Amino acid sequence: MKRIQFSVTYPDRFVHPFQRRIMDGTPITRAELLMWSPTAEATTLFWCDGDREATEAAIADIDSLLVSNVVEDTDGTYTFLQQADYEFPTPLLETISESRVIFLPPVVFRETGEVLFEAVGESAALSTFHEDLSEFGDLAIERVREFERVHSPSRLTDRQRAALDAAVSVGYYEVPREGTVADIASALDCAPSTAGELVRKAEATVIEHYTQRRDGGDY
Repeated sequence: MKRIQFSVTYPDRFVHPFQRRIMDGTPITRAELLMWSPTAEATTLFWCDGDREATEAAIADIDSLLVSNVVEDTDGTYTFLQQADYEFPTPLLETISESRVIFLPPVVFRETGEVLFEAVGESAALSTFHEDLSEFGDLAIERVREFERVHSPSRLTDRQRAALDAAVSVGYYEVPREGTVADIASALDCAPSTAGELVRKAEATVIEHYTQRRDGGDY
């Protein structure tokens, strides 16, 4: 099983009105589709990187909107939407619904017009989906990974996790810094060079996971 991150830019006639409003110029630069229902009544939960006012202005252009609820948070705004339909062209929706792959949230809509999403499936099914969806827009493969049923959020080894725990306990990440690599080594009962390598690799893994979430790996 493969896990593939795609990016696609649709021609204007296929762009959802919500994203079109973002592209036309609002404080919102990114909207994430967190949840959606497979029913005829399109029920969705979005997160936007703008405030409540900007989000309400963006969703006002959705003609099929039946119900909305907007909740502003510290780093953006959540909006629950219920529409009469998804307002995507029927051929595009049919291609997605008939594909033999599973889609992982979130689906990311950017102000540039780009849409980022991940799909999971067998190689043949993913290849067919790629070919079919390419007919609707400029489609690219951004990343290919093996699908993991059980996924460690940061992929840290036990030793790396222990090194980070020790670093926190000795004050290595305090500002100003209170602990040293030697202190971490003492807590782990290993050489300072070993402790330093464990911390560096653990930090690299955590940063990689963060950037994947931000840029679309896990978003």
